[in-house]
Amino acid sequence: MAEASIPKIESLDEPNKPSGAPRNKFLDHVVRTPGRQPSPQPTHLGVAGNLARIPSEEGSGYVAPVFEGKEQQMEQVMDILETKNFIPTEFVQSETEWFYNMLGIDDSFFQTETAESIVNQILSLYAAKVAAYARDDGRLGIRLDREDADHAVYIDTSRPGIANIEGPRYETRIDEKYLNGSNAKTSYRVETFRSSSALPGDNNQSLRCWFVYKCNFANADPSPEETNIEVIGDKRFLQKATKNTKTIYQEVITHGIVRAGPVIEMFEVEGSREKRLVIAYKQGSAMGLCSALSDLYHYYGLTSSRKYVEQFSNGMTIMSLYLRPLPNGQEKHPPIESSIHQIMKEVSLLYCVPQNKLQGHFARGRLSLQETIYAHCVWVFTQHFLNRLGSEYTSLVSLLNPSNSVHAELLSKIKKRFRTETFTPDYILEIIYKYPDLIHSLYLNFADTHYVQTRGQQDDFIPTLSYLRLKVDKVLGDTELQTIIAKTVENEHDGLVLTAFRVFNKAVLKTNFYTPTKVALSFRLKPDFLPPAEYPQPLFGMFLVISSEFRGFHLRFRDIARGGIRIVKSRNAEAYSINARSIFDENYNLANTQQRKNKDIPEGGSKGVILLDKDHQDKVKVAFEKYIDSIMDLLLPANSPGIKDPIVDLYGQEEILFMGPDENTADLVDWATEHARARGAPWWKSFFTGKSPKLGGIPHDVYGMTTLSVREYILGIYRKKNLDPGSIRKLQTGGPDGDLGSNEILLGNEKYTAIVDGSGVLVDPEGLDRAELVRLAKKRAMISEFDISKLSKQGYRVLVDETNVPLPSGEIVTNGTIFRNRFHLLPGRAFDLFVPCGGRPESIDLSSVHNLIVDGKSIVPYIVEGANLFITQDAKIRLEKAGCVLYKDASANKGGVTSSSLEVLASLSFDDKGFVENMCHSDDGTAPAFYDAYVKEVQSIIKNNARLEFEAIWREHQQTGKPRSIISDVLSVAITSLDEDLKQSGLWENVPLRRSVLSDALPKLLLEKIGLDTILKRVPENYLRSIFGSFLASRFVYEFGSNPSQFAFFDFMSTRMPKN
Repeated sequence: MAEASIPKIESLDEPNKPSGAPRNKFLDHVVRTPGRQPSPQPTHLGVAGNLARIPSEEGSGYVAPVFEGKEQQMEQVMDILETKNFIPTEFVQSETEWFYNMLGIDDSFFQTETAESIVNQILSLYAAKVAAYARDDGRLGIRLDREDADHAVYIDTSRPGIANIEGPRYETRIDEKYLNGSNAKTSYRVETFRSSSALPGDNNQSLRCWFVYKCNFANADPSPEETNIEVIGDKRFLQKATKNTKTIYQEVITHGIVRAGPVIEMFEVEGSREKRLVIAYKQGSAMGLCSALSDLYHYYGLTSSRKYVEQFSNGMTIMSLYLRPLPNGQEKHPPIESSIHQIMKEVSLLYCVPQNKLQGHFARGRLSLQETIYAHCVWVFTQHFLNRLGSEYTSLVSLLNPSNSVHAELLSKIKKRFRTETFTPDYILEIIYKYPDLIHSLYLNFADTHYVQTRGQQDDFIPTLSYLRLKVDKVLGDTELQTIIAKTVENEHDGLVLTAFRVFNKAVLKTNFYTPTKVALSFRLKPDFLPPAEYPQPLFGMFLVISSEFRGFHLRFRDIARGGIRIVKSRNAEAYSINARSIFDENYNLANTQQRKNKDIPEGGSKGVILLDKDHQDKVKVAFEKYIDSIMDLLLPANSPGIKDPIVDLYGQEEILFMGPDENTADLVDWATEHARARGAPWWKSFFTGKSPKLGGIPHDVYGMTTLSVREYILGIYRKKNLDPGSIRKLQTGGPDGDLGSNEILLGNEKYTAIVDGSGVLVDPEGLDRAELVRLAKKRAMISEFDISKLSKQGYRVLVDETNVPLPSGEIVTNGTIFRNRFHLLPGRAFDLFVPCGGRPESIDLSSVHNLIVDGKSIVPYIVEGANLFITQDAKIRLEKAGCVLYKDASANKGGVTSSSLEVLASLSFDDKGFVENMCHSDDGTAPAFYDAYVKEVQSIIKNNARLEFEAIWREHQQTGKPRSIISDVLSVAITSLDEDLKQSGLWENVPLRRSVLSDALPKLLLEKIGLDTILKRVPENYLRSIFGSFLASRFVYEFGSNPSQFAFFDFMSTRMPKN
């Protein structure tokens, strides 16, 4: 296939690995980041050597209470059967006894069911037997399912160790109907047994029975920290479970309630080779796990005699599986004593993606679990990075200037149009599914790089099928893979998709794929496979995270970078499809915007985006926790054998990410901070900004950090234009319920004539009542709670769920939602100032901006864009050409990023003790004196930075006449470019200059409290270098502009040099 079809394959080429035996690294040969210390682990895996703490057991671990009326019920059942005249009289007793005694059903079932119900089930089973005799092969095909409001019964013919893929898949149904949706209010427990005797006529078949019961908890509403099994258990479980089972479950619940991932334990069953596998995890965190586990142990030649799924009212689920080897499986499969440890490892992999897209190949034994989940991950990767734009787009890029913000935005829109639907996710999967042998070879190439033998020749992998395959099969190098793909594929499209596997393999620098315990799969990718024509600004780092509930990226443009983590939801399948196609580009553009916005601070731009799967829109918290924990797997060392094994680190350097809140994550950052501390991350204090004050955070909304910057631009316009704020008619999108909107109301003193928020539109040409607006802003309530009695005769409110609303003008609003969405574009309404504080990106674009321009003149004289990307760049320029004074988001709303940066700096400067004493609020909410003073200094720095940039943009516009929106981007590029040049210069090595600049750049309170020398010791040098460079670069550009004279920097630096 044509190599050029995949972008920049050649740029990824490395020397080919020699073919032959695999080179799986032993522990002491692993490429690892130097100087990293071990950390406590967030998950738990029981491994050989620690099993003695809970004794082995004999029997099932459950003892059903004796049903005293069982014999009487049997007599009643037989009487009814005889009256039915369906089963011959001489067979009634034998069929009844077979059902009661030979299927492994315990007494609790019979106590629950009525005699009539049992009669129907016996008749159904007998009918299946009769039908089997009519078949040519004479095999029994018994199937029965019955579902009631509070319980269900399923019975199916089953061959031990073989998944009946063509059958009814009752376990999948149980997962989907009962287990996946179990929660604190409605939960279901499951018991499943295999009949003790084979079915007549076929020694290889037996009956598998599943019984589902709605839980009735001892305490349905315990405290979140409650772990006492007698309090949180289901009454039926508490009645049946043995003392030993309760002891086991009590311990795994105690571990599981504080863990991010599953708890996995194994216990011996006395007097047999049977093993009991116990898995505990949080409800809703592993959809479809029960049925997927069956495919897993079948793959290793094991079958289950019985299984239990228990729910607990504190939100925990426990599965207990009794596994035994197949009677005739020894020749094909490793002994259970070895395979059970591999199964335990792979349960963690299965937990990440219980139902992968190549599950069929796994269930049939065609590919291993590792191979299918690897292929699933590359399937996700391919959807985002298969080059679909073609040479036409590249030609267009050569004609335009990607560094021009207008051209860049135009290219972004054209790229969306050019991305045809040729390679849909389904089509990509169809291609992958055709080539299991190629997937096997590509996986071996991946595993040969990233799998680590932690125990040398005693590694648990050695006796398993997975390792034996890796050891016996030839591992192909990249060139050999290229050749075999070209020879094997049927057409060019197939070749493109399979070549993407090679791109993926060469891009992965480190992964937690082989870490024994994990909650999602994370990959640190080398981003140079991205085509420059599509992504002109090169990324520094990229993380890809995959789970059953979501897929996510984290992108950054510098080593030291900071940005928020947002979660994207989708209203329906169509919206999800659109979001999935655009999620990476959205992430890239957001990080790039952040890069421009961060011009005043040491961190470059970064962003994380989590896209919830279309079937998991309610899993915001689960997805966020898995995303964070799996990325931390790649940031922290892992030196706990059998739990967090070391990984191959081809990057080879320590990485620290700085994150913050964004859409749908503001209430989750405290968890991330505490989790980083629990895992022993030395940078836990600085990991997330936006955390609560008790953890040393500086909340943007409480102190109006973002709004302070926006207000400085508004005040600058008033100052330059000599305007009276009290006479300014103001429109604001984003209401009193939001951070930016509420603080804009509290800090502003204009005449509000219209506010638009999520609930609707509020208008009063005479001016909205300020006291009422302040009340809502302090309450953080929507305008739906505005007291409309305080509106003038010309005022009105239209809520989104209202229809046919008459306005004072006589106009009829037929649809409140449409009216809300388009209000800022509607004619006939006069405003002097428009401040978008909320709303969807591109709410004003080139196709709609004409609504704001009449006779060539902007009907809104002044716009300060508080909300990110509310107006497209080309629309901004049209408005400015029509006379609007407009300041864009990247300049106006940078107050929040400045506050976050200074929050990070404080956390890096203090030691743990000093940080708690000076930055963390007490339990009663009292703030340390230093904290209050530091917040005031942060606010002062935000206003000063905003004022400096405002003046620079205003001055350059006066001098050149260029649109302010373009000048904003030009200044950002000038600052970041100079910053990079300064990093390459030797100025940092000038120690007196270094100290002088840092003394000016660092907050005065930190210098007074901690001292420059101590700060220099505690804060990482690369972070201090970034402070040094960004401060000098921003101050120079703000003073001398984006195109200074060749002597300007010399003059600037001469004033910075310390005097002898």
